[in-house]
Amino acid sequence: MAQLWGGRFTKETDQLVYRFNASISFDQKFYRQDIEGSMAHVKMLAKQGILTGEEGEQILSGLQSILHDVEDGTLPITEEYEDIHSFVEANLIGRIGDVGKKLHTGRSRNDQVALDMRLYTRDEVEETDRLLKELLKVLLRIMEENTATIMPGFTHLQKAQPITLAHHMGAYFEMFKRDRSRLRDIRARMNVCPLGAGALAGTTYPLDRDYTAELLGFDGPMQNSMDAVSDRDYLIEYLSAMSTIMMHLSRFSEEIIIWNTNEYQFVEIDDGYSTGSSIMPQKKNPDIAELVRGKTGRVYGALMSLLTTMKGIPLAYNKDMQEDKELVFDAIDTTKGCVALFTGMLDTLTFRKDRMSDSAKKGFTNATDAADYLVNHGVPFRDAHGIVGRLVLYCIDKGKALDALTLEEYRAESPVFGEDIYDAISMETCVNRRLTVGAPGQAAMEQVIADYRRYLTDEKKGCIF
Repeated sequence: MAQLWGGRFTKETDQLVYRFNASISFDQKFYRQDIEGSMAHVKMLAKQGILTGEEGEQILSGLQSILHDVEDGTLPITEEYEDIHSFVEANLIGRIGDVGKKLHTGRSRNDQVALDMRLYTRDEVEETDRLLKELLKVLLRIMEENTATIMPGFTHLQKAQPITLAHHMGAYFEMFKRDRSRLRDIRARMNVCPLGAGALAGTTYPLDRDYTAELLGFDGPMQNSMDAVSDRDYLIEYLSAMSTIMMHLSRFSEEIIIWNTNEYQFVEIDDGYSTGSSIMPQKKNPDIAELVRGKTGRVYGALMSLLTTMKGIPLAYNKDMQEDKELVFDAIDTTKGCVALFTGMLDTLTFRKDRMSDSAKKGFTNATDAADYLVNHGVPFRDAHGIVGRLVLYCIDKGKALDALTLEEYRAESPVFGEDIYDAISMETCVNRRLTVGAPGQAAMEQVIADYRRYLTDEKKGCIF
């Protein structure tokens, strides 16, 4: 067993305790960040004269060779080591001798793992943002192609008013745009460097923490060494942001599942993103959408787990904090995988425009516009509401749609109705007269789409780093 702390102990750690305590099985995930952090630390030690220039070069060369060998597969990371830090240090000493033992000068595993996790998370926040941007590009394409595709809008899962597919997709564009904004905030807040905090109280070595932070792309060093080794707020924020992303994906998945049913038939999911039944040959199941919906709870669980772990921990570092990694890693992989798969499914989705239009026409989605017609002809809205409500009841009894009623049938309820009622309640009129900002009218949607194009091409808005 390769350990960094054996001097104080007179007997070997019990094997069960060792395995329970070890983290190599999961913290090997950030081997690259561990080595990059060590290289920055060595450069700083050499700059400060804590290491000689020759010692610094030897250690850097050894670290670079370890990184190369791990990445090309010639140096496997095995569980004989307690954690990724001991793996790197033991292999470094094995390659360059005693000078490798100076790597840990002015550093603790506490600030080392805090750095590794922060570097790893920063990379993953950026990758999550990139995946969301790809999803937004697909949404924008669908919007551009469907500003005239009429469909029913729903409240309470009942048909409410006619909208367009572009308008419906725009709601999700806004959600995922907010998700990217949250990721931008998280990255900005977390981009400070814990390295140099030591175990909790800094060090007597003359470290240049600003230089180390600069080498690693941070805005500066963390200002309190106790906070530096015990802060996990950025992980909680990231888990919260991922939970919100998954909630948005789950809502979207639920709609696709509904739209894919035999009763709706609004969409056809591509064969590449569907599965069949082992017994029912006619089935084509929306498994990707269902799995995205299901995996949302998994990410929520990671957030609740870390919140629960952190709620009772006193300053500074405690071993409980090792529990931040496995669930965070799983949540990151789950969220990224779901965003990527959902993007592919959405990009290959076929929209049944005829079914959408038919559904809007058959659900009295133009009833509000019929009431507005009366209001525009001097009828108080409350009276207009009652008149159209009775007309809807009549239509249900007769099995008709509002636009199929004769003028005589309209005038039986109110003499105010004229021939122009049919144009007033056509689906196209109902949609395109709604021109306020954020409404589904074609002119309003074109303006929003232009804004979205600028958002995705503007480097300041379209990227978080």
